[in-house]
Amino acid sequence: MSGLRKRSVLLSGHATSIALEPEFWAVLDDMAQAQGASLAALIGRIDADRGERGLASACRVAALAFARSDRG
Repeated sequence: MSGLRKRSVLLSGHATSIALEPEFWAVLDDMAQAQGASLAALIGRIDADRGERGLASACRVAALAFARSDRG
């Protein structure tokens, strides 16, 4: 895998950055498109459902679950 890439998102009115491998960003982009949502909206939902898990980790787990599913 390649190095980490950072993206900034606004969550609950606060700017935050998330560093993920490009491969995970690609799956999250596909996931957002499949759900008819923006990447920011998707990450907002992941954030709301992540519990005690870190946001980057929650994004990776969500991307993995999506990739293992029938793409949506």
